[in-house]
Amino acid sequence: MVIELKYSGTNTYLIRGTDGSILFDTGWAGSFPQFGRALGEAGATVQEIRYLFISHFHPDHMGIAQEIADCGVKIVVADVQRAHIHDADVVFAKEGNRFYQPVVDKNVRVISSGESRALLEECGIAGEVVHTPGHSEDSISLCLDDGTFFVGDLNPLYELELHRGTQIGESWDKLLAKNPVRVYYGHAKAAEPGGKQRMTKKESGHSEDTFRLVKKIVKCLDKGYTLEDIGRSSGADILFVEDVARMYLTHQNISVQGILDRIEIKGK
Repeated sequence: MVIELKYSGTNTYLIRGTDGSILFDTGWAGSFPQFGRALGEAGATVQEIRYLFISHFHPDHMGIAQEIADCGVKIVVADVQRAHIHDADVVFAKEGNRFYQPVVDKNVRVISSGESRALLEECGIAGEVVHTPGHSEDSISLCLDDGTFFVGDLNPLYELELHRGTQIGESWDKLLAKNPVRVYYGHAKAAEPGGKQRMTKKESGHSEDTFRLVKKIVKCLDKGYTLEDIGRSSGADILFVEDVARMYLTHQNISVQGILDRIEIKGK
């Protein structure tokens, strides 16, 4: 069973097995109370979670990892992620985030992709961890044998043609060879690879004005304008400008539709 915990701007997933649960990704530092509330609303508890997997160590995916670990959950890190565990420490330090607790290395269990299947089996879950670089070098995906995949910030499948010949394209080729049935993203709605992947502007609920506004913000970012200047010149709300900037600057060759898909979950 997959339960999406709706408490932050990052999609977080609780995956229940026959002998315990695992958590895939977390939210920004400071969201731990909301995380606990979301668990309760889903009829779940932190005590049932045995392992926490993190798709990659960017601040919006691991911000409360240590707080969750303090509740008795073991943080599982793929060996390809080991050097990146503390990448977000500097970001939170610059932000002055008083809620952030760096990961305590002794709480971490490092495994190889080859060892992941046996660990998942401890929870009664059949699947494996796959290294899927592209968004970041430490990105991993969780691929369950029933075709349920969790890919973090790997660019959505509908953008695949934009990334042929890149790490993103190679990572998707690796995943497609394993026959995904349903894909869960870090900042987009879940989708079925065999179905319709991309909505039209009309179907997505975004107006032509919204598309034009995002295009304008992107052009201003390319020119090096500050967020405040972009807000003044475009008339856009500063929080919307920040959302667009965050997605544009952290996702390679992202489309306007891709940006809107990712920030749309904030209003879910």
